[in-house]
Amino acid sequence: MNKNELIAKVNSVLAEEFEVEESIITPEANIKQTLQLDSLSLVDMVALIESEFGVKIQPADLAQVKTFDALYDYLAERV
Repeated sequence: MNKNELIAKVNSVLAEEFEVEESIITPEANIKQTLQLDSLSLVDMVALIESEFGVKIQPADLAQVKTFDALYDYLAERV
């Protein structure tokens, strides 16, 4: 999977799960604010990403992943 395919899949999965328009998911956007995540929803998002992409996101890593671009890069390194 190349990075563009990864980005498209991440955006599609998150938009569907959190009921937002894909158009608001931009690389520089803050994940928590854009998806309106509270701490429980953030756990749901991590579980969804881990399931969809077959990766394990470490809690320490999650603290560094604040934007969608950071999430794309994080996943691209591990998928």
